Amino acid sequence: MSELIHQLISHQATHAPDATALLFKDDQYSYSELQNHLQRVSHGLMALGLEPDDRVATYLPKLPQTVFSLFGAAHAGGVFVPINPLLKPKQVAYILDDCDVKVLITSAQRLQVLEQTLLCCPKLQVVIVVEDELPPLEQKSQYQRLSWVEFTSPKNSSPPHIRINSDMAAILYTSGSTGNPKGVVLSHTNMTTGAKSVASYLNNTQEDCLLAVLPFSFDYGLSQLTTAFSVGASVVLMDYLMPRDVIRAIQRYNVTGLAAVPPLWNQLVQLDWPKETAESLRYLTNSGGAMPQATAEKLRAALPNTQIFLMYGLTEAFRSTYLPPDQIDIRPTSMGKAIPNAQVLVVRPDGTECDPEEPGELVHRGSLVAMGYWNDRKKTAERFKPSPTKPDGIPLTEIAVWSGDQVKKDKEGFLYFISRMDEMIKTSGYRVSPSEVEEAVYALAPIKEAAAIGLTHPTLGQAILLVVSLTEDMAPQAILKYCKKELPSFMVPQEIIFLDNMPHNQNGKIDRKLLSSEYSDLFQELKV
Repeated sequence: MSELIHQLISHQATHAPDATALLFKDDQYSYSELQNHLQRVSHGLMALGLEPDDRVATYLPKLPQTVFSLFGAAHAGGVFVPINPLLKPKQVAYILDDCDVKVLITSAQRLQVLEQTLLCCPKLQVVIVVEDELPPLEQKSQYQRLSWVEFTSPKNSSPPHIRINSDMAAILYTSGSTGNPKGVVLSHTNMTTGAKSVASYLNNTQEDCLLAVLPFSFDYGLSQLTTAFSVGASVVLMDYLMPRDVIRAIQRYNVTGLAAVPPLWNQLVQLDWPKETAESLRYLTNSGGAMPQATAEKLRAALPNTQIFLMYGLTEAFRSTYLPPDQIDIRPTSMGKAIPNAQVLVVRPDGTECDPEEPGELVHRGSLVAMGYWNDRKKTAERFKPSPTKPDGIPLTEIAVWSGDQVKKDKEGFLYFISRMDEMIKTSGYRVSPSEVEEAVYALAPIKEAAAIGLTHPTLGQAILLVVSLTEDMAPQAILKYCKKELPSFMVPQEIIFLDNMPHNQNGKIDRKLLSSEYSDLFQELKV
């Protein structure tokens, strides 16, 4: 029977209560202590009147309270919404308003920054800060404010709501090809199946210690928690400042598993790996974009006893494929094959399967397929469509994820990425919608037209080039300063180019393909 996501922890608390679950700086929490903390969050939410499926958002760095809040919300019967701590107030407010968040858990400092924008979130009822004292606010708010002590020490609370594994557990926001980010709705089954699937091919056990360096708003980052908890392993929470901090943490905590995205691997590979670090690290994984072959080769040289798993995933399916370590030399550019509990197909536009070496769209089916995009039937219908393999005799429709990625399969069934079928930019492990960047700069009066383009970059995967035409003179430094103020760091353009007249295609739209072709070598001179 599939568990609820918080039951991964309660199971370990019952069978191995003293085993270490979380480490943060000098603090550590056993599974029984973790269970106690998430129950206190659950009781606090129930005392506030949380109803089934109410959304509880976290806007925090990787703290123990972040983990307590995520799994405590699930325990109470709510839905957790982890918000990327790099996002600025406007993006945070959009997410809070889009999915009608009822409770926000954040820090005192972040609440002060959010104060004005939270006025645009009428459904928000309670804001909780993880400190023991509330910060002063400049004006009266429409929401109740609680300190962590007040919140986790309720006088009275109801029992948590009864949930089943097909109920929604989380909403993760991911950039779409156009407009604002979309909330991917994940069920308990999606998340527990994904955790156990990943743990099975990584051979995780209770002896493992995973270093969590990626944000929990990113499915790949969140899965470090769920994968560890599914086998009783421990997780180190870390927001690193410098890549060298990651290596120091591996050494300090005897980390056995590390997940990262290509830009971080490209930085880590330049550093010296102490012998003790190399000996403790059993495996590393990569997702969020292809790891450059040169980077993989350098990592293998520095870490000869460490297994490298190259993976491909979709937020809409939590994880899709992996390439076993013994295949890296044989087929270094492959995405691998489907993970356990998933089937990955390569299909033509009519849904028929492609022949070997024939390009087609990657379609993922199985219990990892998400429940759709929150409150967006149109975009859900575009990405979540009937599975192409369902027998005609089954009356009910099985829904699969049509990825929008063009791939091919070789004769042995290994998959290879070709290209995106939309204009999404994949930079620093994040998916960025061009229009999110463009809409931000259009607020500047001199901007006549703007186009954000993703170009191949040796360390970022893709870098963002912003091409603009102006109605009056404006310095690129002024545009960059504005972008840094309004956008998270991974959305800030690496380069700005001014054109007197923007090229247009026959439909009158900005000709992005022409711009991509013309400036394709812009970042190629950089060396890894």
